[in-house]
Amino acid sequence: MPFPSPDTRHPLRLPDGSAHPGAVFLKAVVDHPRIEVGDYTYAFENDPPDDWIARKAPYIFPFSAEKLVIGKFCQIASGARFITASANHRYDGISSFPFAIFGGPTVGRPSMPTSFSDTIVGHDVWLGDAATILPGARIGSGVIVGAGAVVSGSIPDYAIVAGNPGRVLRRRFTDGQIDRLMRIAWWDWPIDRILAHESEICGGDVDALERAAP
Repeated sequence: MPFPSPDTRHPLRLPDGSAHPGAVFLKAVVDHPRIEVGDYTYAFENDPPDDWIARKAPYIFPFSAEKLVIGKFCQIASGARFITASANHRYDGISSFPFAIFGGPTVGRPSMPTSFSDTIVGHDVWLGDAATILPGARIGSGVIVGAGAVVSGSIPDYAIVAGNPGRVLRRRFTDGQIDRLMRIAWWDWPIDRILAHESEICGGDVDALERAAP
């Protein structure tokens, strides 16, 4: 069976040949001016929604100031979701109540936040079951986020993150190896070359992957 194209809505096939409704290539189901998703990034839900954006990123709106950017070949497990900056309330004063959203213009109102940071996810990132990504998080490529982790701030490439608040447990490779992996950038290769070198990409030998690079 040929590898599905990145615009396939339901790329996972069950043994009877039918499409699994709970797995989607996210790019195929996202049509939103403030969200960018790379090729082959998939999301999964045990109870598939009609609206994948509302499930995975419920607080980003077409008029939002911030963006959600997700790279290629990411894996987003059931229950994982993004809490983007439009969900924030002002919390530097006495009350965090958003008076402005309940009537009249919101721009310039003292109860509205003034900072809306983008949330950025690199390539080949695995977000475990029920992980929560908070507003303005910057997650590097190759990161693994453990189940139930709550992640904020900047996470370096090829780190493993777990817990609430999420903390880096370790790096998956040495700094030198990570520099080489980021230069190799296998996620930018043509899909045929990626599939031909699946063994090197999924193995742990950076030298072998480097030899396979175009």
